[in-house]
Amino acid sequence: MPSVYIKTYGCQMNERDSEQVAAQLTAKGYTLAESESSADVILLNTCSVRDMAEQKAIGKMHNLAAEVRKKRPEVVLGFMGCMAQSRGKKLIDDLPDVDLVLGTQKFHHAADYVDDLVQGRRDKIVDVETEVGSQSAIREHLLKGSAGGSAVTAFVSIMQGCNQYCTFCIVPYTRGEERSRPISDIVTECRELSSRGVREITLLGQIVTSYGRRDIASRDGKSAFVQLIEAVHDVEGIERIRFTSPHPKGYGDDLVEAYGRLPKLVQSAHLPVQSGSNRMLKAMHRGYTRERFVEIIKKLRAVRPDMGITTDIIVGFPGETDDDYLETEELAREVEFDNAFIFRYSPRKDTPAAALPGQLSEELKEERNQRLLELMRGISDRRYGACVGQQMQILAEGPSKRNPNRMMGRTRCNRIVVFEGSERHRGQLMDLQIIRAGSFTLYGDPAVIGMD
Repeated sequence: MPSVYIKTYGCQMNERDSEQVAAQLTAKGYTLAESESSADVILLNTCSVRDMAEQKAIGKMHNLAAEVRKKRPEVVLGFMGCMAQSRGKKLIDDLPDVDLVLGTQKFHHAADYVDDLVQGRRDKIVDVETEVGSQSAIREHLLKGSAGGSAVTAFVSIMQGCNQYCTFCIVPYTRGEERSRPISDIVTECRELSSRGVREITLLGQIVTSYGRRDIASRDGKSAFVQLIEAVHDVEGIERIRFTSPHPKGYGDDLVEAYGRLPKLVQSAHLPVQSGSNRMLKAMHRGYTRERFVEIIKKLRAVRPDMGITTDIIVGFPGETDDDYLETEELAREVEFDNAFIFRYSPRKDTPAAALPGQLSEELKEERNQRLLELMRGISDRRYGACVGQQMQILAEGPSKRNPNRMMGRTRCNRIVVFEGSERHRGQLMDLQIIRAGSFTLYGDPAVIGMD
């Protein structure tokens, strides 16, 4: 049977979508190629959040068309995901070697479309139309560990789309409006994953805390999202629950309280703040203030003092002054994030921010980006360094990506720990003594691994 190689750009939603497509194709008998050089089908799952991600994918496809097609003209080339959704047929017009353009609500058709192209039944396929009920077709999983063992963690998509319409973001236009899966479907999927050895579930949504807010009524003061967490919490065999990405507006008291009440809900929160300036937050249409954001952090740390908190920050948003930027630095110092994913503002076509006055130069964006990176490295180094000497629980996931002779796992507060171990530890919850801290990585004492 033919082989397929999928390269993924962007977020964890994209990773999950690629996983779904890979599972569909393997179910049809396709094998997964280790590289594009040996693949019969090459699919690029694309991101549109920043222009750089789009340019990388387009550049990659140019290279594939020039190099791979020259030697193997029968290779099927395809774009999937957000850029495919936003550009549609124009991708084939600009790159005639592309055979498939698959939109964000059409991933469940990928295997059939690829098969049609491989078998020569169709020449070119572009499908970026909306599809009612597509959120309920995101179930397939490919569960293989990095060394051939079983995966112990899995992403579970609980919804599609976004209704927030931040002025800088293209996602509502590429992913559509919010559509949530029923709680019963999600629980059934989690039970199946548990039966296959999964111990940790990450619930995924564009704004995961918006889950079910139009379809599922609050009950006993609990939002639909908290009701879902409770239902997954009851699944036997699942030891840990995470979720990403939320919105600060979704952190009501019921969700904050859940961290202290539900032991499987780990003390980790990725809360995108985007800016420390109220003026910028308003221009971004974020729907909260700096003061409200800090209040949420304080409430979380009151419930779980060891809460791991990460964030997203945009520098160089149109009109951002030196004072606005400095307010972001001040917020980073005040909150002391464990890590921050920092992005230079990138204008996206047809978003309101792209037409705002006061667009900043790339040089100024880069300067602020580097300053904030340096500040965050210092904060993270201190917070990771404070873990040395502590005993921390990890879930052993498999071999370390950088050193396959070692194992790695994550703490409940989402810090990576590397330790001397073996395949027999995969899937175990273990207590390790932290002996050293590196750059966003901790190292555990192998002497502690004697419990089994």
